[in-house]
Amino acid sequence: MTDTLSICLAQLNPVVGNVEANIARARSARAEAAAKGADLIVFTELFVSGYPPEDLVLKPAFQDAARAVLEDFAADTADGGPAVLIGVPLRDAGLLHNSVALLEGGKVADVRHKQMLPNYGVFDEMRVFAPGRDPDPIPFRGIKLGVPICEDIWHEHVVATLKARGADLLLVPNGSPFEATKHGARMDHVRARISESGLPLAYVNQVGGQDELVFDGASFVMNTDFTVPLSMPAFDEALVMTEWTRGEAGWTCAPGARAPDPEGLEAIYSACVLGLRDYVNKNRFPGVVLGLSGGIDSAICAAMAADALGPDKVRCVMLPSKYTSQESLDDAEACAKLIGTRLDTVAISETVDAIEGALAPLFEGRDPDITEENIQSRARGLLLMALSNKFGDMVVTTGNKSEVSVGYATLYGDMNGGFNPIKDLYKMQVFALCEWRNQNKPTIGLGPDGRVIPQRIIDKPPSAELREDQKDEDSLPPYPVLDDILEGLVEHEQSAEEIIARGHDRDVVKRIEHLLYVAEYKRRQAAPGVKIGRKYFGRDRRYPITNGFRDAR
Repeated sequence: MTDTLSICLAQLNPVVGNVEANIARARSARAEAAAKGADLIVFTELFVSGYPPEDLVLKPAFQDAARAVLEDFAADTADGGPAVLIGVPLRDAGLLHNSVALLEGGKVADVRHKQMLPNYGVFDEMRVFAPGRDPDPIPFRGIKLGVPICEDIWHEHVVATLKARGADLLLVPNGSPFEATKHGARMDHVRARISESGLPLAYVNQVGGQDELVFDGASFVMNTDFTVPLSMPAFDEALVMTEWTRGEAGWTCAPGARAPDPEGLEAIYSACVLGLRDYVNKNRFPGVVLGLSGGIDSAICAAMAADALGPDKVRCVMLPSKYTSQESLDDAEACAKLIGTRLDTVAISETVDAIEGALAPLFEGRDPDITEENIQSRARGLLLMALSNKFGDMVVTTGNKSEVSVGYATLYGDMNGGFNPIKDLYKMQVFALCEWRNQNKPTIGLGPDGRVIPQRIIDKPPSAELREDQKDEDSLPPYPVLDDILEGLVEHEQSAEEIIARGHDRDVVKRIEHLLYVAEYKRRQAAPGVKIGRKYFGRDRRYPITNGFRDAR
């Protein structure tokens, strides 16, 4: 029985489905851990397959591939170096499990299965996995390791069972996606489990973007006195050694480096950057292209793209119509210069005239309306997609959550694109992030230091510029009002009456509720984007398109 233990925590960025690349990364990390003298290296939940694998994991060939690379990796541990604790999907007695495997002595020495399968919000694990039974600790070099997997620590009885069965400490592999206020909730649950069990805990979380989800890492250790002796960076890979000693009161982790917690505007901005970066890079796009209008949404998206990929991989395009003001042209040019990106100009007036001319015989006798506005937006979308097709760059779409909520966007126009970094950000959050980025730069950012968005873009009234003297507030309530109403309707599922009771006009609330419902068909056809809040459209909030309900109160 040992009284000291060196455990390496591997906070890495796997690629869903690429089991060979993930195992190669694990091998490299194990070699680093061996050089540091580790006894054990701990990887995150389902690291072999990447998390979440969704229905891919139901494919027998994929299950077989994951098992094969696991056994190949297990053979490496015959060298006497660090043992490995790694997440992997495994079949057991005909059932597929979200599992963790201990690799030691050249073989798969032990396996445990996740017991509590989340089936809410973004999670659908009950769809694809069978739950494990009450877990026993894993024997390892004379001690017993409790290995609750992610959701397991959100439930008291799993850790209580491990404690009752002799666990000495808890190692928790996680695939826990970022939400703006989630880190505090994680810490609260960890404190609760430690308080109940009297066991210290190492929380090892995945980092990186996977489609709409961003995993923030921010792994940490908590001792039984609730101190945090070390924590790992948010939104970046890290490999950290932890040194454990057994005393009269049990196991304690020695102090190490403390990284800042993922909080506030920096965390939100960094999540958007990392989500965009990994979506582009993991899908092997050479760069991105976006329409830079001189407005605030495209400006923040251009800044995020530069921070994600570097300014040299961002192509901005100004697409002026006859309604585009000189101020917008100047602002777009100033913004591109501050960010350091390329800016091309492709006028759409002739394209719009040609489309309107082709339709004129069919539209005869009808006054211009939103149709002509949408033609402009769709002309821009067509030109951006043509650039994408020709050069291979992915189109970044730039609609914020306030607009997406109420359908203030054009299908096959400004909604065109492969990914939207601000899809889950309300308009007022966009304003706040612009101010933040002008004074700060995220640690993972590849863009320039200093101001990246001209102040005039932040200060001027938002406008789509699809008709003379147009302002967003011609069609929508002021954004502080709109966002507060949407916060109630979307994030908290409040009734209209509850929102009206907070001081909002009844007619305005009912109109926004109606627009929210009828825009569902647009949201179903929208590009994916980074999940930031508690009710991301699609994964979290799955409303029917055909929907006859209206709050009658």
